[in-house]
Amino acid sequence: MEAAERIFDGSFDHIVDEDGDVAMSSSETVKQKPRMMTPNDEDEYDGGSDEGVDEGDDEDYADYADYDYDSDYEEKTGQGHGAAVDPYAGIFFSKDRREEVIEVEEEPEIVSITGLNEEVPVMTQGQWMKGCPEGSEQSFLFSLYRELSEGECPCPHGCGASVSRQKSDFFALFPTFPHHQKVPAPLDIDASLFHCSNLQGVILGVGLAMLEQAYLNEAQEPTPTQKYVGRTSRKRRKMEIPHVIPPNVNDDEEDDEDIHYPVPVQGKKAKLGTGYAGDAREDMSGQLEALNAQRAKDEKLANLLTQIRTFLPSVNREGGGHASDYLVHPTALAHLRRRFNFVSSQLLRNDSLTDMSDRSVLYFELFEWLETISSHEALASMMAMPIMVVTSAKAVAAKKSSPKGSPRIRERTIIYEGSSGPRELLEAIVIQAQAALKGLEGMKVPDPEDAEMSEEQKRMTADDKGKGKDDGSFASEENRKLLTFCQRIVNTAKAIDRSLVETKGKAFVDRLHASLPKIPATSTTSEGSALIEVGDTEESAMEAYIKWANRVRFEYCDLTIPPSGDSGAEEDQTPNYKFYFNNEARMLANSDIPKRSLAIAKELAVLTTNLPVAWNSSIFLRVDETRVDVIKALITGPEGTPYHNGCFLFDVFLGPNYNQSPPSVKYMTTNGGKYRFNPNLYAVLISIQSMILCDEPYVNEPGWANSGGTPKSVAYSKNIRRMVVRTAMLGNLKAPSEPWADVIRTHFRLKAKSIMAQLDKWLEEDDGNATIGDGAYFQKSTTSGSSNGFAEDVAELKTLLTKLQAGEDLGSS
Repeated sequence: MEAAERIFDGSFDHIVDEDGDVAMSSSETVKQKPRMMTPNDEDEYDGGSDEGVDEGDDEDYADYADYDYDSDYEEKTGQGHGAAVDPYAGIFFSKDRREEVIEVEEEPEIVSITGLNEEVPVMTQGQWMKGCPEGSEQSFLFSLYRELSEGECPCPHGCGASVSRQKSDFFALFPTFPHHQKVPAPLDIDASLFHCSNLQGVILGVGLAMLEQAYLNEAQEPTPTQKYVGRTSRKRRKMEIPHVIPPNVNDDEEDDEDIHYPVPVQGKKAKLGTGYAGDAREDMSGQLEALNAQRAKDEKLANLLTQIRTFLPSVNREGGGHASDYLVHPTALAHLRRRFNFVSSQLLRNDSLTDMSDRSVLYFELFEWLETISSHEALASMMAMPIMVVTSAKAVAAKKSSPKGSPRIRERTIIYEGSSGPRELLEAIVIQAQAALKGLEGMKVPDPEDAEMSEEQKRMTADDKGKGKDDGSFASEENRKLLTFCQRIVNTAKAIDRSLVETKGKAFVDRLHASLPKIPATSTTSEGSALIEVGDTEESAMEAYIKWANRVRFEYCDLTIPPSGDSGAEEDQTPNYKFYFNNEARMLANSDIPKRSLAIAKELAVLTTNLPVAWNSSIFLRVDETRVDVIKALITGPEGTPYHNGCFLFDVFLGPNYNQSPPSVKYMTTNGGKYRFNPNLYAVLISIQSMILCDEPYVNEPGWANSGGTPKSVAYSKNIRRMVVRTAMLGNLKAPSEPWADVIRTHFRLKAKSIMAQLDKWLEEDDGNATIGDGAYFQKSTTSGSSNGFAEDVAELKTLLTKLQAGEDLGSS
């Protein structure tokens, strides 16, 4: 690098090589930056766009950004030359960024390649330059494409011979990426393509375009989890609209943005009912075939990633990096940021750790890419940069029609907006992985002191925290596989953070971590509810509520009962729990059931980041920090139901046969056992939020399924409203159950205005009947002058809500 800098400074301008025929270029020549070429009207339209290029912009490549990020100029302890080589040193990383770009779509040229028995398309200039530009990237891409598409390539030995350059020499999109042997340290024929960063950038760009198209092609077909939905399947994040033009474009004049930016088909499931399917059994006959098909797809993408990674700039290459690994071309940067970030973001948006571990062949290769990129000073910043995704595409009227017989050219105005970057997306998976590790290791019997570990077992337990030994006698192969996968996820995140500290500085990484999603270790670490401002409008209250609920929806906490101190208790050191299923939990203390541990680990991974949170209804979970099978749940009643805004508590125990058998669930909000809100609450927890806390609970009573809308059903719901106010609202506020005090009171404080209006409406609509704890079947209005107590409960609840709004402590009133 020092030698290169001296060359650029002109220190060696007076030197010629031993043959005396090649002079060193002057510093002005080397530093001259390629500019975007503007075609004349008489020239063939080349598809180039000067969008994103500032005319007269003479800054160096490393300083092309328009914004400064203050941490880039702070002192970076222990940092080497990161500030000098980081091309994004002056960029302000913000997801609020929005860019409007004019992009060109051209019909690709189809060519025959010597030695290949089929014709292949050639990447067009529009495809080559596609994506949200950063600074002067477009001029680099444009000039390199033109340089390698036309002109002559002279013999380097000076014999006078030359070879005409053709687009197909560099930009052909082959059916498969050419396989190259591992590049050795000495420069020989296998490493010939690394003689300059220009060519490395071209190969990487074409390879990533092929990867992007291969990923989109694979995503067109439904995955096995979409075809065969099992009990552990979960909703995945919506795929972002891709920014790639397929080789076969539509010839219709009326263009549709879905043609230009195809959204991969996710597959549609048949609409299911809300109850059980009776004796019907799930058809599993095609599941194995579908899983094998998915595995084949993943192996294909993983192999392509592995082959392309050969050309990824890497200073840690075996035997040492080449010149092009250190002097990364802007083309490589542009394509990594535009194309690889798109594919990686889609893979990281997978919300199911189980699905990811089942597809580990693909994800392990993805982690290799992330670690390789993060370890390079010129690339590491991309791990923290927001990914620019397409939010809209609109056709632009052509200035002139294409000549008859010439390839058709179309332009579109594309809006790019910032979305979560790779490191932020990875954090959601890290949270799941940490929860799974806790589920896998939290209930293991300690190994004997003298237990000898094999080399494989030592590798399995090697990490920063020195996890306990695993002699393999208890953990199954599937447990071990998930354990290894989760450890790799956590270690990848740590590697990225270390590289960002070296490149961008510790202050930058601290700010990055502050914005990442997180799960508090215990409920005692949560911020106080007084710090949450409600605002003056319902919109501000909703925003505050969602932000708070997302932060506290899942936490670990101490659910044990402190020992009494009685000396007689020394005989049994098994802790007791503030838990309905305390005896069952104590019986399973120190047990290790591999299948159960695996099921719990997978379930916890999903719950940490996928619990539904909304203004209308949310689910909160508390898990014992030492016994992950001891769980407490709180569900707020959905809007439009007689349960609305009530807090309903459940104790959940994952028994010895979980998940072969369902979890044990006890409904706790019963007013001391006097109230029964719904006939199904005692049996199941699954889908309580949508199926049981429903708008017309009367139809859930045995034999009353067809009685919706009847006077009895209406009376039933009004009776439930009165029970909800007295117990799920007023009772919970006056005497909140552990560990829900902060959640319950914050819920009611943030929604106080809305709940008061709801109470007024319920009171107005109340029928005056007496509150019946076991349903509302045959009731008559109370006699004149009497009261069912509903108005008194509403008045008392409003008083408490007013105190909460004023910031007063309700104490234990």
